[in-house]
Amino acid sequence: MENNNKFTFPSLFENTVQKFGNCNAMALVGQKPFTYNEVDATIKSLMVFYEKLGIEPGDKVALLSTNMPNWGMAYYATVFMGAVVVPMLPDFSVGEIENILKHSEAKAILVSKGLLPKLGKIEAESLQYKIAIEDYSLIEKDSADFKFDSSLQSNTRYTVEENDLAAIIYTSGTTGNSKGVMLSHKNICSNAARSKTIHPIDETDRFLSILPLSHTYENTLGYVIPMIAGACIYYLGKTPVPSLLISAFKEVKPTVMFSVPLIIEKIYQGKVLPSINSKAITRVLYKVPFFRKRLNGIAGKKLMQTFGGELTFFGIGGAKLNSNVERFLREAKFPYAIGYGLTETAPLLAGIGPSKTKFQSTGPALMGVELKIHNPDPVTQIGEVWAKGDNVMLGYYKEPEKTKEVLTEDGWFKTGDLAKMDKDNYLYIEGRLKNMIVGASGENIYPEEIESVINNFKHVVESIVVEKKGKLVAMVHFNYEELEQQYKHLKKEVEDYVDHTVDELIEELQVYVNSRVNKFSQVQMVVAHVDPFQKTATHKIKRFLYH
Repeated sequence: MENNNKFTFPSLFENTVQKFGNCNAMALVGQKPFTYNEVDATIKSLMVFYEKLGIEPGDKVALLSTNMPNWGMAYYATVFMGAVVVPMLPDFSVGEIENILKHSEAKAILVSKGLLPKLGKIEAESLQYKIAIEDYSLIEKDSADFKFDSSLQSNTRYTVEENDLAAIIYTSGTTGNSKGVMLSHKNICSNAARSKTIHPIDETDRFLSILPLSHTYENTLGYVIPMIAGACIYYLGKTPVPSLLISAFKEVKPTVMFSVPLIIEKIYQGKVLPSINSKAITRVLYKVPFFRKRLNGIAGKKLMQTFGGELTFFGIGGAKLNSNVERFLREAKFPYAIGYGLTETAPLLAGIGPSKTKFQSTGPALMGVELKIHNPDPVTQIGEVWAKGDNVMLGYYKEPEKTKEVLTEDGWFKTGDLAKMDKDNYLYIEGRLKNMIVGASGENIYPEEIESVINNFKHVVESIVVEKKGKLVAMVHFNYEELEQQYKHLKKEVEDYVDHTVDELIEELQVYVNSRVNKFSQVQMVVAHVDPFQKTATHKIKRFLYH
């Protein structure tokens, strides 16, 4: 493997092994970590196995697995030999998996045992091999010639260039159209190297990975960055339920984590607020800014201890953070940072370290990235974000027309996001261009702004604002569990009381929202939505399902 300090996976990894070979690289929580030397040896053995199977540069290798060290080793073995990795989210449906395998023409798939049933009846002409990711054994084939052997090491020198295709990421976005985003070695590796400049990271850092590795956000920031720095990554190996997380925090004492807003919002709503509201005196004091800051400061120290006490960076991305929760994090002096990006930009476009955050902003453009607000509104200065840089995708796989729609001839990527910038070039995301509603008199209405007001109302978990027959309708999911808890002493009548309370909340909520938004953004109807809304991997509501 060559090492010309290029933005390619083999080049960066070889550099890491030379510097940090004996350092811990990755582990399942509760198990002994693999060192970078051990990871390197496994990758080379896996490349021999791939060669036996006839996998060559340019071939597509799919990954359908929960997070574990073997996921990353399989990913690296694939891209080190110039093949193309096709990571799939574990919660993709059977139909989505089949479409991706067919569309990408994947030759092999590595799958974790728990997800193997999803491959049951799938038929994809190109697919020749199914491999169990836990031990790299072939599924449905039994031959001594096709066995993974950890004693064998590949010495083949594959030529991998910066602009070679490394990954095809299929997005199952909020719009419902799953497209294959083609990312080159340079797209991902340059983005990771530049993102690393936001916050100092070295071989002493410990990452706790809780988001799917198949999502570009966790992949680039939570996997490639620590690899470049020689840091160690820990995986839960199971669904991140609260009890498991708290145990992992104690054991790992993570210094760096990446999350989506939902996780920290749940902690605030489920732990911080109930603790403050449990006493009449603190409930009253919390309404006074001076005392609220003091109480948030105390809660912040407890929160830091919950996370293991050594956290220096808690990255939040994937969706907009609730303003009340962000205010708490600021006053609690919790080391949070908000980033902004898309799968098509590998992903990070804007971000800043914890000490330089601004309220409700994602920070300025990342080093090496150009951002501009295209065609801003003369009054609000809000317009579409356009981006240019080494991290902008090669295009959509087999979709030249869709690629032309979003990439200009001179290299600008149209993000589809609406935002404005302040005098320091900090970005403030207002919503999606596709979600924008044009009012009766031509006013631009941003549903995400109305939703942020709704989501700060008592007992609201989440909401979505849509236009129906010329009216703004707010669909709201209340915390029914919380309401039922209030009336549990009433036994049989509890359901009636909850329904009655929800009806009252709907009336109160409409008045609350309409007193806090401009005239043309006022909602004409509030509808209770009993079930949680369906979401993407980064917990954004799949809006297209509710229009």
